[in-house]
Amino acid sequence: MTAEGAGPTLMLVLVVAVLVGCGVILLLERSLTRILLGVILLGNGVNLLILLGGRAGGAPIVGTGPVDEMSNPLPQAMVLTAIVITFGLTAFLLAVAYRSWFLTGDDEVPDDLEDRQIIRRAERNEVGAADLGGEGPDDDPEQVDPEPARRRLRRGEEA
Repeated sequence: MTAEGAGPTLMLVLVVAVLVGCGVILLLERSLTRILLGVILLGNGVNLLILLGGRAGGAPIVGTGPVDEMSNPLPQAMVLTAIVITFGLTAFLLAVAYRSWFLTGDDEVPDDLEDRQIIRRAERNEVGAADLGGEGPDDDPEQVDPEPARRRLRRGEEA
């Protein structure tokens, strides 16, 4: 905050922009570890932005000073709530990343098989065939292969 308490300095606004920008870039990665770091950076940037929206001043306790010189307690309460929510989301993403690493040996988010089929159809300008129903499970081309794509790709087959 500035010396007069009028608002945030340019440096604090740039710090918020860098934290949020780096957080969004990391959220777009395929590694769950980088996604986790992106959530943490984005949460910290938004928390700082919320704090910058409040008025600077003394402790917001009635009787300790003039009411006009007290800081705004609402942004502080919102940041405390956001910290708890970010902590819960971080714990959940850590558990998902650990489970992914335990099952597959890495924490990369794999492609979805249906997404790959849609990309291939879009490259060929192919329209999906209508599902008339009535065919058995072995003849239905819409049934998803139960084997994970990562294992097929390691064997050298194309999905």
